Amino acid sequence: MKIIGVSACPTGIAHTYMAQEALEKAAKAMGHECQIETQGSIGAENELSRKQVKEADVVILAVEVAIEGMDRFDDKVIYKANIAKCISQAEKIIEEALALVG
Repeated sequence: MKIIGVSACPTGIAHTYMAQEALEKAAKAMGHECQIETQGSIGAENELSRKQVKEADVVILAVEVAIEGMDRFDDKVIYKANIAKCISQAEKIIEEALALVG
């Protein structure tokens, strides 16, 4: 499966990047492709391309603040997750997100 997402925490520093790393690492270990965009204190990094968004099976939003570009996910299956859980239980979050796809 192809998983994309966005991580963003209120301060936009540590948890944003920790969630990105945990989700990408868990997805890879589970045999899935995963790209997580970060929207932190220095702006957006690892920005998702139109192609990545189009081809994605599910979008994981590990966000605790408003993010930019939500409209690009309008026709996608979205799973909203607590950023702390993405860090500590990334595999479970991915399983729950993929369950929405069927």
